[in-house]
Amino acid sequence: MNEKDDDKVRLDKWLWAARFYKTRALAKAAIEGGKVHCRGERCKPAKEPRVGDELTIRTGFDERTVVVRALSGVRRGAPEAQALYEETADSIQRREQAAALRKAGALGIQTDGRPTKKQRRQIHFFRDGA
Repeated sequence: MNEKDDDKVRLDKWLWAARFYKTRALAKAAIEGGKVHCRGERCKPAKEPRVGDELTIRTGFDERTVVVRALSGVRRGAPEAQALYEETADSIQRREQAAALRKAGALGIQTDGRPTKKQRRQIHFFRDGA
């Protein structure tokens, strides 16, 4: 692939090359599922990102806001892939706070583990009613 081909690259291919997703199919599914926004709007897999575009990418629990720094349709090593984008400082801070909350157990339901046999009977009695 030469320099001229790197001027136009599909969004799903760029996300794959930047190592946000393991396959292009996963990148395409994420875009179609609304997990990738370009300049605040939903987009299509064939959209051509430009240098300077701001992308919001949700993967798992994390949401990243990145700015496109370079275009590439070729998947290379992680250091080269990280040179394709720059994550905003606000995005890094939000991700770290969310990770700390998850680690502290502030989100979700805290349990003592699996219910005992007695607790299971009580759950079934409550649910089934008789």
